Order: sequence, then C-alpha cells, then structure tokens
Amino acid sequence: MPPILSLMAALAAATPVVESKAAEAPVQQGVTVYTLDFFAGTNVTTALDMVKRLPGFALDTGATVRGFEGAAGNVLVDGARPVSKTDGLDQVLYRMPASQVERIELIRGGAPGIDMQGKAILANVIRKKSGGLQGLVALANNYDPASGRQRPGVRVEGSGQLGPGRAEASLRFGQYFDDGAGDGAHVQTGASGQPQELSRVNGRGDGWQWETNDAFEAPLADGKLRLNGRGFWDHYRYREVNHFSQPAGETDTEIDYQNHTQTEFGARWARNLGARTQLELIGLRQTDDTTYVADVGDPSGKSRYDQQKNIVETIGRAVLKHRLNATLSLEAGAEYAVNTLDGLTGFSQNGTPVALPAANVTVEEDRGEAFAKAVWRPAPQWTVETSLRYETSSISSAGDVTVAKDLSFAKPRLFVTWAPWTGLQLRARYEREVGQLNFDDFVATSNPNAGVTTGNPNLNPEQDWVSELAVEQAFWRDGSAALTVRHYELTDAVDRAPVFSKAGVFDAPANIGDGTKDELQLDLTLPMDRFGIKGGQLHGTSTWRQSQVVDPTTRASREISGLKPWVWEAHFTQDLPSWNAVWGIDAFSGSRQTYYRFNEVYTNKQNDAWVALFAEWKPRRDTVVHVELDNILERGFEYNHQVFAGPRGASAVSFDDNRDLNFGRNIYLRLRKTFG
Repeated sequence: MPPILSLMAALAAATPVVESKAAEAPVQQGVTVYTLDFFAGTNVTTALDMVKRLPGFALDTGATVRGFEGAAGNVLVDGARPVSKTDGLDQVLYRMPASQVERIELIRGGAPGIDMQGKAILANVIRKKSGGLQGLVALANNYDPASGRQRPGVRVEGSGQLGPGRAEASLRFGQYFDDGAGDGAHVQTGASGQPQELSRVNGRGDGWQWETNDAFEAPLADGKLRLNGRGFWDHYRYREVNHFSQPAGETDTEIDYQNHTQTEFGARWARNLGARTQLELIGLRQTDDTTYVADVGDPSGKSRYDQQKNIVETIGRAVLKHRLNATLSLEAGAEYAVNTLDGLTGFSQNGTPVALPAANVTVEEDRGEAFAKAVWRPAPQWTVETSLRYETSSISSAGDVTVAKDLSFAKPRLFVTWAPWTGLQLRARYEREVGQLNFDDFVATSNPNAGVTTGNPNLNPEQDWVSELAVEQAFWRDGSAALTVRHYELTDAVDRAPVFSKAGVFDAPANIGDGTKDELQLDLTLPMDRFGIKGGQLHGTSTWRQSQVVDPTTRASREISGLKPWVWEAHFTQDLPSWNAVWGIDAFSGSRQTYYRFNEVYTNKQNDAWVALFAEWKPRRDTVVHVELDNILERGFEYNHQVFAGPRGASAVSFDDNRDLNFGRNIYLRLRKTFG
C-alpha cells in the first residue's frame, strides 16, 4: 500500500467515522444525504445556512463568463442549475427558507445521472412539495459609528400556488457603505526619496440598490417549465477630499458616480422521454449597462474620466441525458450564444480631450459549443467522468479598431474518483481549460484609481492544461479534511503590455506567452464537541498560489498580475438550543494583488484580517433577530502606485505614491419575519 494510503488508514482507524442518521446513502456511492435530522438542534434559518453546515463543502457561486456551460457554481436546486447568471447562488439559497428544504444531497466525485458542472463536489438542495402561501419581511440597518451614517434596507418575499403552477417574487431595497473608502494618510515620494506630496485623505463611498426576482413554475407539454426574471439597479457615488500640507494649501477633490443596471430573463423546460431519458431546453437573455463619470482636481490641474458600456447576451441551450443502467449515464448537448458590447470611453485634462486608442468600439461574438459527457462507475469504489467540449466563436469589432477572426478549441476532461474505504476519497483531474475573453479588455478604460488603459480587440483567450490531485478524509461524526494540489500549464497568458499610438504609449491587455500556475488548497471542517464546545463547528479553507510568466517589458520572470498569493477564511458557529440562538465569528484573510504595467506597478494590500462577530436569536419560530459587528480589527486598505520615468527595467522610479486608508467598524442589525 502506498505510504499516503497507509497514513490515511491509520488516521481512519484512530478516528473512526460515525455516520449520522442523516447520512442515509452509502458514502462509497458518491452521494451522502443530509435530511432535516442532521440539522436538528441547529439554528439554521435559510438554505444558505444549511449549505454552510455541510462537512467538507465550500460554496462556489460560479464564474462570471459568457455562455451558460462554463458559468456553473456547485449547488443544484431540485437536481438542476438555477437559470440565472446574474443572481448569485448565495442569494438564491438565502431567499429559500430552511422550512422549504426536504434534504440536501452532497455528491463527491460524481454519480451516474448527475452533471457535476466540472466540480469535484456538488450540493443538491431538494425542496418540499409544498403548495402553501409563504412570505417574508425583513428590515435591516447598517450603522457606521465613526461618521454617524446609517444605511437602511428592506426585503419583501412571497411564494405560493398560482393556478396550475407555483410563483415566487421578491423585492429588495438597500443602501450601503463602500468599506474600501475611508480616511488616512497619503504620501508621494520622489526619485530622491524625499516626500514631494503629503496630505490627509477623507473619502466616503455610498450607494443604493433596487433588486427584484420573480419566478413561475408549472407543468407544460408533459414536462415542467420554469420562468424567471431579475432586475437590478445600483447607483454609487464617491467623494474624496485631500488636505495637502505639502504643497501647502492645496486641496484635491474627487467626485464620481456609477450607474449600473442589469436585466435578465431565463426559461427552462425539462421533460422525461421515458424512464431513463430526459430532454432539457434553456433560453437566457441578459443586459448589463454601466455609466461612469469622474471629475478629479489635483495640484497639476483637472481631469475628467467617463465611460459607457452596454452589454447584451442571448443564449440557447439543449441537453439530452440518458442513463443506460445503474453504473453508466450519458449526456450530450449544444449551446449557442450571441454577445454584443458597445463601449465609449473619454478622458480629458484641463478641458482638452486626450485621444485614446480603442475608445469607441462595438464588439460582437457568435459562440457555439457542443459537448458529450459520460459518467461510469465500474466498481462501487470507482467513478470515472469523461467529457469533450468543442467550442467555436467568431469575433468582430467596429469603431476605432476593426478586427474579425474565428477561434476554435477542443476541451477534453478526465475526472477519476477512488474511495478505497468509507470516509476516504482520492480524486484526480486532467483537463484542458480555455478562458473567455473579457469584453472589458476590448475597449479603453479610464478611472482615477487605475489611470488610462487602451483596449485590445485582438486578444486570444488564455488556455491551460490543468492537473489536479485531491485527497479527502472524513472523521468523527461531521469532520472532514481535504488537500488539493493543482498545476496549470498556461498558453497565451492574458496580462498587460505597452501599445504605441500617435497619442503616445498606453498600457493594454495582451497575450504575453506561456506561463505556469500552482495552487495548494486545504479545506477543514472540524466539529468542536470533542473540545468541550457543544454545538460548535469550525470550517476553514486556505489557498496558496505561485505563478510565473515573462514580463513583456523587462523580459524577466514575474507573477501573474492580480493573482493573490495566499488567501484564507475561517467560520466558527455554535448553536445554543436552550436559548434558540446561534453565535459565531467570520474571518477573511488580508491579501495582496500586484498589477504590472510597462511603466507602473500597482499594489493593493489588506494587511489585516476582516473579522465579524454575529449573534442570531429566534424569540419566536417565525421571527429572527440578527446582530453583527463587522470589521472588528478595523482592517484598512493600502494602495501603492509606483511610477517609472520610462519602461520598467530600463528607467528609474519617478515617484512612489502610497495611501493607507481605514474604514473602521460598523454595526449591522436585521429583523426577519416569516408568514405561512
């Protein structure tokens, strides 16, 4: 037996798995069922609370990409993905009361008849077949003690039978703080190392949002039809005043606003074609419009930044699923998407417009993908999942830059799971991944935080071959520890490079060649009863990353722009059944992100952890009071902007600009009342 298996066997023998009465399905079958008995004695209120309690599971809300196939998260509802890309899985689960959940199936490594969406672990939330009228009203308020600001919010939800089907509706309005804006010191150091600017920054960011979500589900043509719609409106405003002591008397005022609107309409129709075959048809259309304006005054004069973007995506998708027998299932399908972007960017200094390359661009992408998948269980301990996806796309742009090109990629995937004994599972994955081109990279951008960058409609998507190994060991009753190692071989890595034009040299997104990326991830779910903390659970995850690409300016090796080298989060909860309460602590690590441009380096840091202490009390079965103290450690943000006199590596540093801003603590209060 390999040494690692011997070690796991010893661990399993020392800490035997005690199956809860909720785990009714054998672990070696790949599916563990958590009924309501598992959550008895806990203070769960929503399906999101329940999912967070699942051993060894961390919620993945999905990727922000075009198309439907590659945007999946790791939660299903009644065996299917929600037909939405703009409504996050966390919000879908938050709107679902725990009383509506019948059970949750945790699927590890795949199972026949289940589309794993490319994930190693899936949670399938099964709802009760209830036709009663249910409703919810929630009032909330966020209070900033330092400034005295209050930001209230309200949420109203309802669901129930409507004719032959069931309808759901929700409306939310809320105001919010921007905790990335605050007060602090600003210093700009010149090439000599002496300060050339000193100021005190006072910054405030606020906004308000409206959101509505509606759905209707009913039988249709021997199948089931579900319609859903979403509208989202966000208005954000930021103001910053710099009080300069050097040069004396100077004041820098920055005012900007951003209006963001999203709409989405989705439809899914599914019908069984016999006992083992199912047809699913999906249609989705979404719009995303943003208007951004910023006016900035500084010692060198006044600048104006503005941008307008309009994005539309329309998707059609068909999937046919067939289960040959208890050990083998097949799936085939195709989807087609049309995506458009209209982008207009402006920048002026002291009233004089500055010409930007790719400032006015219209982009259209016609994208198709066909796929075939198979899940095979040759033995109770083994699961093999294979798939092949083939995508083609035609991309064209008009306006300042005219480009037309066709792309095609084959994306094979092999995923193997082995469970040599109850409680232990080993997973291996080998896959070709093809990233999606970010439409934002096609058009120039301008904003006070990142300056001016030009667009690049001639980008190719980043590709990689990823190798992944994972080992997960269950222990005690609800404990789990998993270690995952991933290695990526990158092609056409997307980063930054200089672009030369008549107006000067600008930074732009670009393909900079090959590279590598490595990740080590540790996930732990630790029941605390054995440590004398009855009803307590600690869940944490930590990821270390290392990457390497060749910088197009210096030709030296460096990390990938914007990649966080190390992040972690930890969540502790303890149920207090005798008080009908739960309390806990959420902590998220600080982080560092560095962005490399041909003559600049931006580094954003959060030096401390973000920590929140919360308590939730149910004075009645239908009433929940939630109190939260956020940012206990008063984590701030450090922004460093290093500017060179010319290209990095060949030029000296012109100046170094550093801001150290702090937002402070705030108090969040929510009262939630359910009906029905």
